[in-house]
Amino acid sequence: MLPPFTHPRTGQDRHPARPGHRPARRSRLRTAALGTVLLTVLTPALSACGGDSAAASDTPTLKWASSYFPSHWDPVVGGSGAQFRELALVYASLTRTDEKGDAVPDLAESWDYNARGDRITFHLRPHLKFSDGEPVNGAAVKAAVERAKKQKNSALFGDLTSIESVEAKGLDAVIHLNQVDYQIPQLLGERVLQIASPKAARNASALDRNPVGAGPFTVTQIVPGTKAVLRKNPDYWDAENIHIDNVELTSAPDASTVVSGLRTGVYNFADIDPSQAEAAKKAGLDVFVQPGFNASNISLNVNKAPFDNGKVVDAVRHAVDRQEFVDKLTFGYGETTDQPFPKGYVAYDPASADAYPYDPARSKKLLAEAGYQSGELKLNLVVPAEDPQAEIVQSQLAKVGIKVTIKIDKNWATPFFAKDLAFSLYSTTGRDSALQTLTAHFGPHGPLNLSSPYEPSGFEAAAAKVRRTPLDSPDYAEILRAATRAGLKSEALVFTYSQPNLIAKSRSVSDLPRNPAHIDWTGVTIGGH
Repeated sequence: MLPPFTHPRTGQDRHPARPGHRPARRSRLRTAALGTVLLTVLTPALSACGGDSAAASDTPTLKWASSYFPSHWDPVVGGSGAQFRELALVYASLTRTDEKGDAVPDLAESWDYNARGDRITFHLRPHLKFSDGEPVNGAAVKAAVERAKKQKNSALFGDLTSIESVEAKGLDAVIHLNQVDYQIPQLLGERVLQIASPKAARNASALDRNPVGAGPFTVTQIVPGTKAVLRKNPDYWDAENIHIDNVELTSAPDASTVVSGLRTGVYNFADIDPSQAEAAKKAGLDVFVQPGFNASNISLNVNKAPFDNGKVVDAVRHAVDRQEFVDKLTFGYGETTDQPFPKGYVAYDPASADAYPYDPARSKKLLAEAGYQSGELKLNLVVPAEDPQAEIVQSQLAKVGIKVTIKIDKNWATPFFAKDLAFSLYSTTGRDSALQTLTAHFGPHGPLNLSSPYEPSGFEAAAAKVRRTPLDSPDYAEILRAATRAGLKSEALVFTYSQPNLIAKSRSVSDLPRNPAHIDWTGVTIGGH
């Protein structure tokens, strides 16, 4: 299915109408080829319109080749998947994430809860405006939340279920909750609430083509699916720490050609496959290992045969050799995981590690107890594109007597999110709120729970306890891990491996802040500028 953390089309982990997987590079070849032609034709035009004229001069220009070029520029439609990193060039949020993964001020300079924990007030910075001149205030936050909750094609409505209403009071946005929820500062960051100009958002389809935000850059031109040209936003609240004047964001060609493009100066920054990391190093490029919350899984639907039989579920669990995924797919940059988090992350539960170790003999025994002779159980593994993960699953299950046929469905997202599939794969980029990651996977309405409305016993109560616990509470980490433990009782997911995000860049681009899963341009310089 999905190459590791390269989700088809939008990079979302979401709803059928807004597919939740990041685009397989192989499926992008025709787009990339077209992009190459278009870029050749468009270069003079871009210079003439002023989009690239600054880039041609001696000004710091970021030339970013991206494997997940935005298919949507409206953040409500784009969702919280991989492309949020690119939309963050244009949009700012109430909070952002620091190197510890904690929420810190962005458009909001501070926030506070009421005594009960069911109301939070964000205090916005004064004198800010969107790139169309509209003010950044409480009314803009109210409009953003309401649009994310109610717009027909919103990919974010499921993330905002704790929010009852928003009250605008000048520069304050008062968020009324329907339950105690101390996760809100983590939640309303770059992934879930990138805030657009309310005026521009009145025409959502136009915003999807011409983004208007209050972020570090503004768009001067977009060639859909191919290229975006941006320039520094002088009105950004932290503009003095943004040292890049221009950005050329380009849809990446085939992975094998990205390194040569970096070496020759066509690009100076690109996200890369692990398979290209060694070539990038040999070419004298910096390979930046960006920590993240990525995890891949095998998704089972316990509402459909044969996974309505717990012995079959356990047989699959014991048939999975996670190390093979790491060895064949990550080129030394990944690690096994049996949870929706990498090891060492605050929500990772060591007590739940290796609950279902690789044991093909036990797998065969469980299948026999479930009434299946070797070769008798046949499964269709439905994925959106060719994927080595699917081939590994096919091979491993064959060793225990399960025959797997890989079925490619380009419209895979619709049946997956409608919970119509019985057997599939998924890769997620995680969330800034660890609880949001858990509920997305294990909650009864979780978009990544193929077995909805099924949820493991005890998970709802454990999740509620996390919400009621302030993030700075000394027992927060253990309460969070307890929720992970409760979620892992689910029979709907078998996690396989995790890997960080890899970025190759020219040495002229300075090191980036190591904010997990985020790309932060604060303080970054190019070519000594």
